[in-house]
Amino acid sequence: MAYKDLREFVARLEVEKELRRIDVEVDVDLEITEITDRVSKGGGPALWFQKPRSARDGVTYAMPLLINLLGSRRRVELALEAASLQDVVRRIEDLLEMRPPEGLFEKVRLLPKLAELGSYFPKTVKSGPAQEVIERENFSLAHFPVMKCWPQDGGRFITFPMVITRSPKTGRRNVGCYRMQVYDERTTGMHWQVHKGGAEHFRWLERQGKGRRMDIAVAIGSDPLTMLAGVLPLPEDVDEFLFAGFLRQEPVELIKCQSVDLEVPANAEIVLEGYVDLDDIRVEGPFGDHTGYYSLEDKFPAFHITCITRRKDPLYVSTIVGPPPMEDYWMGYAVERLFLPLLRKQISEVVDMHMPPEGIFHNLMIVSIRKSYPGQARKVMNALWGLPGAMFSKCLVVVDQDVDVHNMREVTWKALTHIDPERDIQFVLGPVDQLEHASRLPNFGSKMGVDATRKWPSEGFNRPWPDEIVMDEETKKKVDALWPRLRLGLRD
Repeated sequence: MAYKDLREFVARLEVEKELRRIDVEVDVDLEITEITDRVSKGGGPALWFQKPRSARDGVTYAMPLLINLLGSRRRVELALEAASLQDVVRRIEDLLEMRPPEGLFEKVRLLPKLAELGSYFPKTVKSGPAQEVIERENFSLAHFPVMKCWPQDGGRFITFPMVITRSPKTGRRNVGCYRMQVYDERTTGMHWQVHKGGAEHFRWLERQGKGRRMDIAVAIGSDPLTMLAGVLPLPEDVDEFLFAGFLRQEPVELIKCQSVDLEVPANAEIVLEGYVDLDDIRVEGPFGDHTGYYSLEDKFPAFHITCITRRKDPLYVSTIVGPPPMEDYWMGYAVERLFLPLLRKQISEVVDMHMPPEGIFHNLMIVSIRKSYPGQARKVMNALWGLPGAMFSKCLVVVDQDVDVHNMREVTWKALTHIDPERDIQFVLGPVDQLEHASRLPNFGSKMGVDATRKWPSEGFNRPWPDEIVMDEETKKKVDALWPRLRLGLRD
């Protein structure tokens, strides 16, 4: 059974000793970030701040703040209710291997699987905890313990929202996770980057003429996989709530908003309803970002809140980003593992992939392949740069299938001993992440591909390729038997 809401997940974390309650008053401005950063980098637990406060405003919030909920592999696996991420990967592989049935017998055998898939579609319900309290007047963001994360941040930011929009062109829903700078009690920024789904909806509306508004709903706090859905780089025509239902193995229940024509998770803790106005574009930032550097001021639409609905005793969920590794790395790691089967389906020679935390997702991707023909590594590079989830990869390193892409010592050793730099490094121009501060222009720059596979005669390499140094098995067994008598204290 999937977690019915955030509270069930938090209770599970507490039972598993993966959550720590903090009963000391801690300031939402900088102090919570510093504590969470130390805990995150030390491999520590999720944190429940029972008494968040603001010295600036002279208030102790009635609402607790939860952070670092998905900040470890173990907690991601608990969120997925799986013994390991690989269990979920196998479910995705099974789904991708489904073929059109041939003959009556195969059709009958496929019926249970089709019925299972049909049960994952989100369903709308009449009521839910997200609307236990409905505030149409006298509402204020000042009641929420919104954090200022880093010293040079432009203000306080809502950092873990599910921003829900609907395409004004196709009617398709999109769920994204876009930071929201709080401007005042009823207005925030809406930092959807130029390549994101919400931004595309906004641009389409903008092309129709000025003076129009776009409805938006923002849900804060839900069951963990519904929250994670907003982070996933899904294809444009795949509903994030549908995919969350697949991960949960239960549909996401949605409830209609009060003031906008959108649906939100019925189990949400807090919902902000409102709109962005095509004519209200404001300066947003700076913000201490996942790159480990501040993303600088830029212009984004303002989000105007028209109604707040919530539980009677809501929990406020936040996250921080900054110098890696942090919670966002573990969410990114889950994305990496969950989307590997889809990547293999699109590029069949791919064996494995890894995005190290220091590469902050888009700066470095290491891919191992089964090499079958000359130039195949370069074919894989170009294919990856053509995929939505990998298009921003600044450095792609392609290695042979026998290289463990998760072992950076092995990758570094074999890649650097396999390349002739002039021959094996290529550069291309294309779109880059909007947060990329080193590119020559915003959103446009260069990328590097490294063919670190063994070179073949058919690739112009006619020298002998040396064997890797490996001790023979007989000698290793002899030394294993001798080792305890040597008393070296290194290993038994």
